[in-house]
Amino acid sequence: MKILITGAAGFIGSHTCERLAKMGHEVVGVDNFSSYYDVYLKQLNAKALQDVGVVVANLDLRNDDLSIHITEDIDYIFHFAAQPGIAVKSTFEDYFTNNFIGTQRMLDVIETLDNKPFFVNIATSSIYGLEATFPETEPPKPASWYGVTKLAAEQLVLAYVRRGFLKGTSLRLYSVYGPRERPDKLYTRLIDCGINNKPFPLFEGSTTHLRSFTYVQDIVDGVVSVIGKETICNGEIFNLGSETENTTQKGIEVVETILQTKITMERKPARPGDQSRTKANIDKARKLLGYSPQTTLEEGLKAQVAWFQDTFK
Repeated sequence: MKILITGAAGFIGSHTCERLAKMGHEVVGVDNFSSYYDVYLKQLNAKALQDVGVVVANLDLRNDDLSIHITEDIDYIFHFAAQPGIAVKSTFEDYFTNNFIGTQRMLDVIETLDNKPFFVNIATSSIYGLEATFPETEPPKPASWYGVTKLAAEQLVLAYVRRGFLKGTSLRLYSVYGPRERPDKLYTRLIDCGINNKPFPLFEGSTTHLRSFTYVQDIVDGVVSVIGKETICNGEIFNLGSETENTTQKGIEVVETILQTKITMERKPARPGDQSRTKANIDKARKLLGYSPQTTLEEGLKAQVAWFQDTFK
């Protein structure tokens, strides 16, 4: 099959591109190479993809002509592109235009096609709100601009599905970590601070936060499991993540153990909208997709440390 991946040079998107290419699919990637974090890191991801036969085109979903890449011969679209996280430096417009308008422009192009691709929207546990421990039937209560705009994008995709304009599904991902994780996220920053003897910015109250930290390859397992299950997945929402909860403090301790160092903490005010607890309820994904993440936090963090040391040596 021919598959289009948006956000292909990003963290999870690049891993998904690699997996699909190794499965024998023809993969086309697009990314706007946003300066939200060091573009050089995205270029490294794009280079790794080129090595497995995937070319990543520079495309901004908000402004560019999408009909060049969204064409009749595309069988699947995996839509990872988004303004991520809850960074203070990101404005509401950043979240709204990247997460909602970009999605809407894609759907408008798809609607014009006679042969429409199956659309896999990549959503987030932030849709649930300050606690994300629920099944997919729970009413959403997002508490951040990120969560609000990702929910809006998800419901826009499902509205197109309900109206019969296309077929698709939405996957809500939980606390993904591993090689290529963004430098602003917990573990890449922790590893950086531990190796380079820098203070780690610790947000007030965050050490007791509970998270379904999920290794990136376990997430990719769930993402690609949709293929071949179009009838089952059409119009459905699935949680993808680990059922094992760990505190942020536990994560810090695991990284310190792997690096054999003590990381200095620099206290910061709590971030508004930050989740206090996530625990993936994956009963639906297990039953319908055969989803079963296996990687322990220690195993995943050893792989992430090895990646960091190799990339930034």
